[in-house]
Amino acid sequence: MKNPAENNKRVAKNTLFLYFRMILIMLVTLYTSRGVLAELGIDDYGIYNVVGGVVLMFSFLNSCMSTATQRFLTFELGRGDTDKLKNVFAAALNIHIAIGILIIFLAETIGLWFVNEKLVIPDNRIAAANWVYQFSILTFCINIIQVPYNAVLIAHEKMNVYAYISILEALLKLGIVYLLVIVSADKLIVYGMLVFAVQLIIRIVYQMYCRRHYEESRFKLFWDKALYQQMSGFAGWNLFGSVAWLVRDQGTNIVLNLFFGPAINAARGVASQVSNAVMGFISNFQVALNPQITKDYATGNITGMERLSYLGIKYSFLILFMMAFPLCLNIDYVLHLWLVDVPDYAALFIILIMIDALCGTLFGTPFMTSLSATGWIRNYQIVVSCIILCIFSDRVYCIEVRL
Repeated sequence: MKNPAENNKRVAKNTLFLYFRMILIMLVTLYTSRGVLAELGIDDYGIYNVVGGVVLMFSFLNSCMSTATQRFLTFELGRGDTDKLKNVFAAALNIHIAIGILIIFLAETIGLWFVNEKLVIPDNRIAAANWVYQFSILTFCINIIQVPYNAVLIAHEKMNVYAYISILEALLKLGIVYLLVIVSADKLIVYGMLVFAVQLIIRIVYQMYCRRHYEESRFKLFWDKALYQQMSGFAGWNLFGSVAWLVRDQGTNIVLNLFFGPAINAARGVASQVSNAVMGFISNFQVALNPQITKDYATGNITGMERLSYLGIKYSFLILFMMAFPLCLNIDYVLHLWLVDVPDYAALFIILIMIDALCGTLFGTPFMTSLSATGWIRNYQIVVSCIILCIFSDRVYCIEVRL
């Protein structure tokens, strides 16, 4: 068993790689968001966000399984059981492929009906919205199949490779903005197509690297009833949390569209971009920390697991506060410096999302990772999911009363 000093050194090194990745991606995201909003316009940018949000509504099927994949791969790697590790990866990849097929079916039936019959989209943009919807489905399915390969890199704590591939992704996204400027075709459709192309390239790079360096990352038709039941049972309880977060975030996006139209979705889309950039400081720190938490539990080092969890919560809150507080105080200046046309209410959305994020860090990812390592997550998911669903219902009620 490695001593705490070695673990801390590895976590610090991985955090530095992830912060380098995050800072680059944040700068690229802020620049590309500005460029995309300027090229598409507020209405088309809002359409892309709400149409893509419909596809993300089905993400609960994937997100609950991705958490299980990360947990089981890291756990078996901590135990050093190579044969079980190969079986876990094969099972995870097979399940994710099945999830992708199921999401295509749901998206092309229920989702397609919802986009065309329920969303508030100008008549002259319906055709473009449907093109974007199809590209969003393909992009999402690519991301689903990529999950097990990402999990392998994180389980092996190869954050440098994770960072390098993300740099490639950031450069490709810069290329998207350049192409949007020079193309004369419908920019909304072109944007959806280019986002899909970038994700396909990144998916191929991840697979090639993992297959070359990690023997467990091989596709095979594999059946072990006990393993599939164990992983599916774990994912099943995660399903409560995934559905709750989905309803809270994407449900709010759709409710805003139904009541206020695509312009308000553009404001919330800008707020989400800012939130994702700021939260990157937290998530990258936690990504470096989480594998070691799970491995400590797998090797019986409960004291080390608890220590890392509490440190993760403390530093996550402090890092986020140092970013969010000055941002909220100067939000109007930052938005006008960043964007050409600032959507109405974008500043208010950003402040509310930052307050929500600060509260969320107090019971955040390190605690959830500790619970996931034990495998006993039922009670936690039930309680937290019910609280989150109450938040969404309160938002709907407030909008109805306001109107």
